Amino acid sequence: AHSTCGPMDPRQPASADAATATIVVRDVECRRGDRVLFAPASFVVAPGAIVWIRGANGQGKTTLLRTLAGLSAPAAGEIVRSGASAPPLYLAHANALKDDLTVAESLRFLLQLAGEPIDAHAVDAALERFAIASRRNAFVRTLSQGQRRRVALARLAAQREPLPWLLDEPFDALDAAGVAVLADVIAAHARRGGSVVLTSHLPVPIDD
Repeated sequence: AHSTCGPMDPRQPASADAATATIVVRDVECRRGDRVLFAPASFVVAPGAIVWIRGANGQGKTTLLRTLAGLSAPAAGEIVRSGASAPPLYLAHANALKDDLTVAESLRFLLQLAGEPIDAHAVDAALERFAIASRRNAFVRTLSQGQRRRVALARLAAQREPLPWLLDEPFDALDAAGVAVLADVIAAHARRGGSVVLTSHLPVPIDD
């Protein structure tokens, strides 16, 4: 399933799917100081679903993702995550890479932080998938912004469990080939039962 919602009008009423959903959002409201970022939002993220959060800059898309990830508390409403599912994998707009690590070390570090097993073959395969394997021994400080984004996104290709993914502007700084690879990785995750909530100011190139 591929659905869209926007912080200005994000209503996707909870339905019977809530019983099997990975994330259920009920009347969630987020604020920045005294300003309400968006009207109360309600929607369900089902296994295998890709939900695209849309809206203009400053309307709370990143705040909503951080709230879904448990990094911020909503001003009102509630978020219910399936007890059977592991915590969501949150990939922020910033790449969160350390300049003094190599590309391969950076990916291993990201996987370790997430509590995932470190498999050298999986690390190499993930870097190859995002066409950055040739720089595996290069220090992050030598990479372009697009290359840094590929390293951060390689974490997704190395992950096999059907966890919920929360992705903030994942297509930024990618060329056309990188966009196509990421779209395939997201679609494959959904096919194996993983759910995805993402923000993007660009059209999401993933077929229903």
